[in-house]
Amino acid sequence: MTITRRLALGLGLALAALSSTAALAQDALRVGAYPANPPWQNQNADGAFEGFEVDIVNEIAKRMGRTAEIQPYDFRALFVATASGRADMVISSLTITDERLESQSFTQPYVAGALGIGTKEGAGISSLADLNGKTVGAIATSFGETYLKDHQSEANYADLKSYDTVANMLTDLQTGRVDAVVNDEVGLRYAFQQMQGLTVAGTIQTGELFAMMMPKDSPLLEQVNQTISDMKTDGTMAALYKKWMGTDPAPDSVTVTPGPIPTSAAG
Repeated sequence: MTITRRLALGLGLALAALSSTAALAQDALRVGAYPANPPWQNQNADGAFEGFEVDIVNEIAKRMGRTAEIQPYDFRALFVATASGRADMVISSLTITDERLESQSFTQPYVAGALGIGTKEGAGISSLADLNGKTVGAIATSFGETYLKDHQSEANYADLKSYDTVANMLTDLQTGRVDAVVNDEVGLRYAFQQMQGLTVAGTIQTGELFAMMMPKDSPLLEQVNQTISDMKTDGTMAALYKKWMGTDPAPDSVTVTPGPIPTSAAG
């Protein structure tokens, strides 16, 4: 074999390898997730992700002929991940808001959420009004923090502490550094099953809707949204909800009702 032919063969093999690598990269659906947010998503001791939204993205990827590659991010970094294009979508019981829709896109919602007020048992705090003069914790840039800031005159709390992680926030609640925390109600109830002495003492009905966030006008948005509709129609979404929440979703809830891509917080 001549040197020219060997060079040509080597170049051909290299190009084939690059082509194969590119194809594999295209098959991967890059998903960002906050790693400590059960039952929505949680990274276990082996580094694997599990949870309600994890099952959803894995099913979406499967139906799209792809695989989901889930990477951990701090909560605030989730927004940078989609805005910069480093992630195709992110999950973390994210609330659709008009402000977020200015720079991000969302799929149709699959859960109607509420905020919980977490306290020590017997703290005597069960409503926004009871936060008067108290020190309150919330996750930085979360819907809960935004809600507290927007309702400061009603809550009249003495201090609002922002946290990067749920673990640090709940540790401060246990040790008394904060009097109460405001966060996703489902997540708080789940966490308090493993934390003695803490309780969800009150619920704030906000009308918030949880969905997946994607880069603004992502070319994958239509396909992902249609896949979510299909999962609602064929019963997959309801089955996953029952698996992780322990109960059936309401028959007329957003968990089982297909919807369009939202253009406002109202859906």
